[in-house]
Amino acid sequence: MSARTLVGESPAGLRVHRGGQGTLGRVNDAEGRSARWEDTHHRIGATAVQLFQEHGFDAVSIGQIATAAGVSVPTFYAHYAGKEHVVLQLPTPDQTAALLAAQPPELPLGQRIRGMCVQVVSSVAGSEYEVALAARWQVIAGTPALRHRAAEFERATAGLVLAKLAEATGRPVGPTDAVVAGAYLSAYTVGLLLWADSRGERKLLECVEEAFDALGAT
Repeated sequence: MSARTLVGESPAGLRVHRGGQGTLGRVNDAEGRSARWEDTHHRIGATAVQLFQEHGFDAVSIGQIATAAGVSVPTFYAHYAGKEHVVLQLPTPDQTAALLAAQPPELPLGQRIRGMCVQVVSSVAGSEYEVALAARWQVIAGTPALRHRAAEFERATAGLVLAKLAEATGRPVGPTDAVVAGAYLSAYTVGLLLWADSRGERKLLECVEEAFDALGAT
């Protein structure tokens, strides 16, 4: 359910050398470091997914990923906790809060979560990120251990949603909330796997909506 991290660019023609004095120099340095970090992060991720596609997830080591991406193993771990985290990604707390806040608060929790997921899916439709998302989820769908791990990540995402819901409402979440959040995020995972298994024959939104409709029909 995670969205892209967008890296802003400096205004055209504005260049401040590293170590320059004043606030502008420090801000530019920080932006430069952030951009380099993002470039490295995406390079490692793209390299890993390509290797997974070519050789299979289980056959690829972190050392091989690091070498192919031109980084050290410690640098890999500075960006990803493990190779499964390259393809199974959690939203940040801020992203979760923003997605939840965008849904009408009067809706039942399940419908708010459905709206969050549909918002994410709709935002990437037809973009380069959708292509990258498809590659990641095809790796997950083709790896039994990752299909199992996906359930762990959906439970962690449910925990984030419930924590942000409690912050927004000022009330503790109850067992019913936990069951609803778990069920709807499980349906979202099923939709993503349906899409990945179709190998491009079906639309992402269609698969996600189908999974949610099936949940609502029970």
